Amino acid sequence: MSVRAVRIVRFLLTGLGNVGVPLLEILQSRASLLMERYRLELLPVGMADSGGAAVSPNGLDLAAVLAVKRAKGSVASLPVVGRPGMSGRALVRDVKADLLLEATPTSLKDGQPGLDITRDALMRGMPAVLASKGPLVLGYAELAAMSDLESPGRPPLRFSGAAGAAMPLVSLGRGDLALGKLGRFEGVLNNTSHLLLCRMAEGRTYEAALAEAQALGIAETDPSLDVDGWDTASKLVILANAVMRVPTTLKDVSVTGIRGVTRAELDAARAKGGQVLLLAQGEPLGGGRWEWSVRPTGVDAAHPLARLGAMEMGAVFRSDLHGVNTIINAEQGARGTGAAMLKDVLEIFPD
Repeated sequence: MSVRAVRIVRFLLTGLGNVGVPLLEILQSRASLLMERYRLELLPVGMADSGGAAVSPNGLDLAAVLAVKRAKGSVASLPVVGRPGMSGRALVRDVKADLLLEATPTSLKDGQPGLDITRDALMRGMPAVLASKGPLVLGYAELAAMSDLESPGRPPLRFSGAAGAAMPLVSLGRGDLALGKLGRFEGVLNNTSHLLLCRMAEGRTYEAALAEAQALGIAETDPSLDVDGWDTASKLVILANAVMRVPTTLKDVSVTGIRGVTRAELDAARAKGGQVLLLAQGEPLGGGRWEWSVRPTGVDAAHPLARLGAMEMGAVFRSDLHGVNTIINAEQGARGTGAAMLKDVLEIFPD
């Protein structure tokens, strides 16, 4: 029996923060499994963070990269391979690679720097796997047209982690349910807001619940994107474009956050055996039109997400062919997003 040849995929990583570092940790711990199961070696030839970049055609030392990041430093400070001041765009333009992993911080104003980084990669014929939401929220149609999503033969573009962390919402909706006519979609897509609502339902104040979420590392110092509903709305926009295939922007989504949720609303939902969820919803109106919203919604015991735990996220797809499909994930945070990115890599470079 012949032995399969080892495939070496040289990759670039832009963004070495809350997602990039856990992604590298997974790569380090699962390198032997990738080789054993897929005969695949993912070789990091370039990485960029806010301080610059590191480049090595022979592969960067993951242990050294992780050590400098855990020490709150920049990869640009690494001896020999460091490139102080080199941007993610310059990295993608100047370094030869087979794959881009894009995990820079999200901007919902202009999609940068991830939008230009992704454009550059696709223009060079380089497949791209995104964790950052901004490029997809603001530039989905353009990026899809540059990729295999709309133009077969062009470089692959994947983004499972941007829409639901470890929940495989894009692959489920776009792949497994592809032949069905999708009906109403509902999802709890942000862990911070859901944890806060659960704790408030238990009797804690908003401030105490937020302090807990921040101590757990779930909530940012400024939690506005989470609690005001914009992170959820961004993920809904990505799903609307990629799964429901309806051109959608943030302006099309009615957004209400959780700051105004009252004790009476929480108690009323609990009395019915349910809870208040920050629910992303898509409702088909006919003629290819959909209504999109994000708002606190009380659900009763009969709802598929009624028993969602404080550290869980979930979604419900309805299809005329496939019935009601509910997916629930005990949120793995950035580690789950990193795992989703690697799942996308394996889709691009199948066994």
